[in-house]
Amino acid sequence: MILNMKDSWSWIAVSPVILTAISILAICVVFAGCYTVTQGVTMLGYLNKAIPLEQVEDKEFVRLVTDIRKFAMEDLGLAESRNYTKYVELDRNYLAAVVSASSRTSFSRHEWNYPIVGRLPYKGFFNVDGALKEREKLEKRELDVWVRGVDAFSTLGWFKDPLYSYMRNYSPSRLANLIIHELVHATIFLKGYAGFNEELAEFIGNEGSRLYMETRFGMDSAEYRQMLSEKEDSRKYTAFLHNLIAELEELYSSGLGAEETLMRKGQIINASKERFANEYENRFSSDNYRGFSQLQINNAYLDLFRLYHDEDNFYIDLYNRSGRDLPAFIAAAKTINARSAAKETGAVKASGEDLRKQLENALLPN
Repeated sequence: MILNMKDSWSWIAVSPVILTAISILAICVVFAGCYTVTQGVTMLGYLNKAIPLEQVEDKEFVRLVTDIRKFAMEDLGLAESRNYTKYVELDRNYLAAVVSASSRTSFSRHEWNYPIVGRLPYKGFFNVDGALKEREKLEKRELDVWVRGVDAFSTLGWFKDPLYSYMRNYSPSRLANLIIHELVHATIFLKGYAGFNEELAEFIGNEGSRLYMETRFGMDSAEYRQMLSEKEDSRKYTAFLHNLIAELEELYSSGLGAEETLMRKGQIINASKERFANEYENRFSSDNYRGFSQLQINNAYLDLFRLYHDEDNFYIDLYNRSGRDLPAFIAAAKTINARSAAKETGAVKASGEDLRKQLENALLPN
């Protein structure tokens, strides 16, 4: 980055990213060591080379993103922001490699502690080598570990979240889902409640993108029908995994010793892979999930679906019972307060169920 130092006051006025960086990196040095500094410097490098969205040559992409942002903020009521108004060219098809971990004999989730946002059940690296080293360290502690690529994440207002070049290849429904999901995090975030935050964003992202496709393309369009087909395949895949998770949870609560538990765990997972492969043609309409049988499935992988997808369909059921009004649903979610939820129950800290109950009461008052 080249700075024009002829007028230092002018430089300060036009460089909010740099000023924010100084503050954040100072906090990181004190509280989180070199990990956060390293990732923060990389993110700042991306932001520094970001260009305004309107300068992108792909004008259909520009139009689509602009329209999705308008729909999310004006129609759905998500927070107004400058997120997704900048564009970064990358030479890969993912943003970061993210590490998740779990016990090998239960779904006890491993968490990392961060400044500002608190404890989260994942750790991201812009350099994949860092993710692989973290995996090796966790595996030495006899944890199940999963490393995956992610295409976006919310900085919760610390930065203006940009778009990345690989997103130009996304379908309208996938792009709408991604942008709406991340804007939910920028609108509603409860520190220390990763499961609630992710379930809520996953539901609103899915339903919001469906509504976007319905209003922009029409329910009879090929684009809308393709989106429904993809969502149905995703629903079936998630249901299959939840059944596998339930089978493993029964094993983990059986009281068997660790050695026998691990042996039976392997048998259950292998049997599920075989069943999945044999039933694939009757279950799915695309090849998107065909590779499941070749994955090295473990608790860390399965726990991701426990984190992002509610097993009891609470959100869709509440949405249906409250009149299927997504702006009203989002408005109610904005009122959720963990402290008041804890006060209502007399607990030191509210549970995820307490937050759900608060959302239900906001939508369906007595």
